[in-house]
Amino acid sequence: MNVLMPQLGETVAEGTITRWFKAEGDKVAPGDNLFEIETDKTSMEVPSTTTGVISEIRTPVGAVVPVGAIVAVIAGDGAAAPSLAKASAATAAPAPSRPEGLDPFRAVRTPERNYGPARLPSGAVASPLARRLAVENGIDLTGVRASGAHGRILARDVENARTAAAPMPPAAVSADRVKALYEGRPYEEVPLDPMRRTIATRLVEAMQTVPHFHLGADVDFDRLEEIRAGANGGAFTDAEGKPSFRLTVNDFIVKALAVALQRVPDANAVWAGDRIIKFAASDIAVAVAVEGGLITPVVRSAETKSVIAISAELKNLAARDRDRTLDPRETQGGTTTVSNLGMYGVREFTAIINPPQSTILAVGAAGRRPVETPDGGLRFVSRATVTFTCDHRVVDGALGARLLAAFKHAIEHPIALML
Repeated sequence: MNVLMPQLGETVAEGTITRWFKAEGDKVAPGDNLFEIETDKTSMEVPSTTTGVISEIRTPVGAVVPVGAIVAVIAGDGAAAPSLAKASAATAAPAPSRPEGLDPFRAVRTPERNYGPARLPSGAVASPLARRLAVENGIDLTGVRASGAHGRILARDVENARTAAAPMPPAAVSADRVKALYEGRPYEEVPLDPMRRTIATRLVEAMQTVPHFHLGADVDFDRLEEIRAGANGGAFTDAEGKPSFRLTVNDFIVKALAVALQRVPDANAVWAGDRIIKFAASDIAVAVAVEGGLITPVVRSAETKSVIAISAELKNLAARDRDRTLDPRETQGGTTTVSNLGMYGVREFTAIINPPQSTILAVGAAGRRPVETPDGGLRFVSRATVTFTCDHRVVDGALGARLLAAFKHAIEHPIALML
């Protein structure tokens, strides 16, 4: 059985093997981890799907391998596998995946384009994704410095060339100039890993290209806290006394936002360059802090799921991310994102939209605040400040205000969220 480099997402054409858990001659069973791969979006472990013996490992640690390439061979039942010439990552052919001419926003095939030969006059080889990016950005591949195995030009090399050729923003300075300001002071240089580099690139691009505006409101959490406490108190326990579920405020927020998008469907949309795409289902991304950055797993069709189901799904997604078994496709898409910093004591903040999404909800900490009663007295309620950041190309001020009002109503009437 051939072990192939798996497809890690619609836009991911290759991955780097960072670790082998098995060696040639080792026995494997379904579920045993074979190797670890890393892309600019994620890192994950790839398990075996069959029983046998690893008869051949074709790609070493550090090799950049295209999707669909054969990385190892497993012989069934311990039998020796036929001897095959070892293929390098630079020459392995990718298996069919999403065609490069397929628009990710549409379910129809667009005409294929010719992105030029894979082999340059210099003898260097460029990956399909690198050739496409070079054409789309007007980059001459003959001047691109290759970082892949055997002099292979990768997508990140084209991106580095594009960044280097772009005019430097006024506020940007070189590392040498920054270090010169702190000459004589002890410091440590931390290289950018793929996750941090991607976050930096995407968010700078978002702030430069997306017309942000912000809408804020104070939301009462008294009833929600009562409902949440009652639900958690009524959860069944197992033999060890562990409750069957434990709801968090964030679980209710995700459900409330999903319901709000159903009540204001024009806001359940994303920007697609020359059009707006509206969705029927409420797919809610949730910002989760991880070591070195953050991920945004997506709860699909959240409006159809109970708060308890949403809670279980979020816990499962976070656990699989820690175990590096989260499928990158589970962090793609979504029409909006929830970013909750209340647990850190942050009272109020605004968040940056994650394109192509058109909104993001920033939730601050709930605290006891005084409010005036109808008779002129004072009482204290649990209240939090929430802020919607909107893309004005998709969501106008009035539409954003309607979405915010719908979310506030759902949170302040939480019994409906439990139905």
